[in-house]
Amino acid sequence: MTTVLAPVEGAAVGLDAVPDPVFSAGMVGPGTAIEPLRGPGRAVAPIAGKIMKLHPHAYVIVGDDGKGVLVHLGIDTVQLQGEGFRLLAAEGDRVSAGQPVVAWDPAAIEAGGRSPVCPVVALDALPAELTAVAVGAVHVGDELFRWE
Repeated sequence: MTTVLAPVEGAAVGLDAVPDPVFSAGMVGPGTAIEPLRGPGRAVAPIAGKIMKLHPHAYVIVGDDGKGVLVHLGIDTVQLQGEGFRLLAAEGDRVSAGQPVVAWDPAAIEAGGRSPVCPVVALDALPAELTAVAVGAVHVGDELFRWE
């Protein structure tokens, strides 16, 4: 079992609250989303593993068990081309759960007319494989869900 931790602080709201049909319909995979607290912060690794993909607005970490977790910082943030994000790690790095990966400011994302909501998705998983999905307030490092 893999325990996926909250990469940002805020409120776990579920994927259906994401204003993007690809995420809200679960097409990327099952998981949840966090409505982040506003203000500068850091997004951390939700699991220990290797950073397989790293963009300023999104990253994928794959654990030693082969399970990959996608963290997407805001919606349509790819259009910002990295503006407002600062990488704190590099693609290919091995990270521990809770290690900072990207610095960003959800308030700045929102001020630019985009949603700062953060989907956290279990890649290549089935919805039935996820349990104990958090609802409500979460702090960085709190258990977000378990992946059987």
